[in-house]
Amino acid sequence: MKEVVEWSSKDVLEWLTEHGMQEYTDAFQNKLDGLGLLRLSREDFHRPPLSLVASDNGQQLLEKIETLKMEHHIEVHKNGHANGDLHMSSLNADSQNDIHNKTKRTGLANGYRKEMIQIIMPEQEWLPTSLEWWKTGVAFLYALSCFILTTVMISVVHERVPPKEEQPPLPDKFFDYFNRVEWAFSICEINGMILVGLWLVQWVLMEYKSIVGRRFFFIVGTLYLYRCITMYVTTLPVPGMHFSCSPKLFGDVEAQFRRIMKMIAGGGLSITGAHTMCGDYLYSGHTVMLTLTYLFIKEYSPKDWWWYHWSCWILSIVGVFCILLAHDHYTVDVVVAYYITTRLFWWYHTMANQQVLKEASKTNFLSQVWWYKIFCFLESNVQGIVPHTYHLPFSWSSISQFFGKKIKYSRLVTDT
Repeated sequence: MKEVVEWSSKDVLEWLTEHGMQEYTDAFQNKLDGLGLLRLSREDFHRPPLSLVASDNGQQLLEKIETLKMEHHIEVHKNGHANGDLHMSSLNADSQNDIHNKTKRTGLANGYRKEMIQIIMPEQEWLPTSLEWWKTGVAFLYALSCFILTTVMISVVHERVPPKEEQPPLPDKFFDYFNRVEWAFSICEINGMILVGLWLVQWVLMEYKSIVGRRFFFIVGTLYLYRCITMYVTTLPVPGMHFSCSPKLFGDVEAQFRRIMKMIAGGGLSITGAHTMCGDYLYSGHTVMLTLTYLFIKEYSPKDWWWYHWSCWILSIVGVFCILLAHDHYTVDVVVAYYITTRLFWWYHTMANQQVLKEASKTNFLSQVWWYKIFCFLESNVQGIVPHTYHLPFSWSSISQFFGKKIKYSRLVTDT
């Protein structure tokens, strides 16, 4: 397709007619080429002849031009239009009066079709930046606080869960078709630990681990913050009669504190015997970790590592299926967890990879999310897509020097 800057006046007229704006054809009088079209500004519609044609001050045409710029990846500098005349000063008054008589809005009503335009967002080239580890530290403290708050909330909600003898489990279609498998939840947690371990190794080897780390900490912290809210506002009964919940403490603060510390020390896993409380259902924290670790592993690993991506995807999907197979969460818990996790991950990375979305404007509706200012703080100096480059966190020379000093020191001690 010919570049817009190379369009002739005939190409411009064809484009106007195709988009239902042929009322401008007489105004331009075959004197406006592609470059002139791109240089049109709002001021041109405030004086004749365009002021006599456009009843909306050229808003529709200017929007089409902006879309055209984005479609062809053209950057037009504001100083490229000095006086706003755009080669139209030679239009005489007689032609202006003729234009005024012919002005009429056109569109779908006159038989012109309206086509969908695919807008391709240009990818900004990566610009090296400072690692800003202190921001990563802030994000880590945020995630840690949300984890602790979640544990505290589980202890609080546990006291409100109705006994299974009084309030039986809610109906669930998955449970109707699949009988409970006792060992399934252990498989889920093992898969989760494998994915977390793989992601940890991958993160340590990344060159820009500080940027990726703060993204992970913020997203996982926000997901667990949402989880605190959902489990507190809505307390569901246990999903199955097999649950053996810890006895309620009825306000014993010291015992609750010990229970919270035990759960934190065990990583909140049932396989370690640390999680014996009930009530943390809507939504599933295990699904969050299984989904989020896979998304980060796939996003920040080489695209041609398909075997690695598929292996991690299988671990994730099997782990999620085992949650339901163990009857340890309702199906809605898993669905909600998957939906919120994927959307938050995709929203954040879309905003991080497009520089224009880091600027609040009336057209950037993503800037209205409550965490937008936090996002700008974390991503303020990151420009472009983070490269998927890796390196060892230490050099072999430093290792040899370290062990060389150890050997020399040990020999010195032996000799003395």
